[in-house]
Amino acid sequence: MKENLLIITMIFVSITAFSQKRATIETKYEVIEAAKMEFNQAMQAPQGEFYLFKQENNITGEYTIDITIHEKGKVATVFVVSNKGGTIKQQNLVKDFVKEFRLSFKMPKGKDYKFQYIFKFK
Repeated sequence: MKENLLIITMIFVSITAFSQKRATIETKYEVIEAAKMEFNQAMQAPQGEFYLFKQENNITGEYTIDITIHEKGKVATVFVVSNKGGTIKQQNLVKDFVKEFRLSFKMPKGKDYKFQYIFKFK
C-alpha cells in the first residue's frame, strides 16, 4: 500500500514539475510581436494549425483581420478588414478559426491589445 502511495506521489510530482507554465508578456509591443510570431508559425507547413486548417477546408485568398487579444492569450474579437481572392464562406471559416485560436502566453491582467494580421492562403 505504501509503495502504491509513493508511486502515485512521484508521478504527481513529476507531472507538476514538468508541466509548462505559460510565459507572461508585459508590454504592448512584445505582446503583439509574440502573437504575430505564433500566427506565423501556425501558418507553416507541415504541422501549423492554420496550414492544416487550410488543407482540410481548401482555403484560398488573403484575409486582413483585426484581432483583439485578452489576458490569457484568448482572442477576444475578430473583424475582417479585407478579403482578396477568397469566398465569403471561406472568410467566415477563417474568422471563426481565428476566434478559437489560443495563444501560448499570458498578458497583464485587464489588458486588451488590438493588431492587424494578414492571413495568406495559397
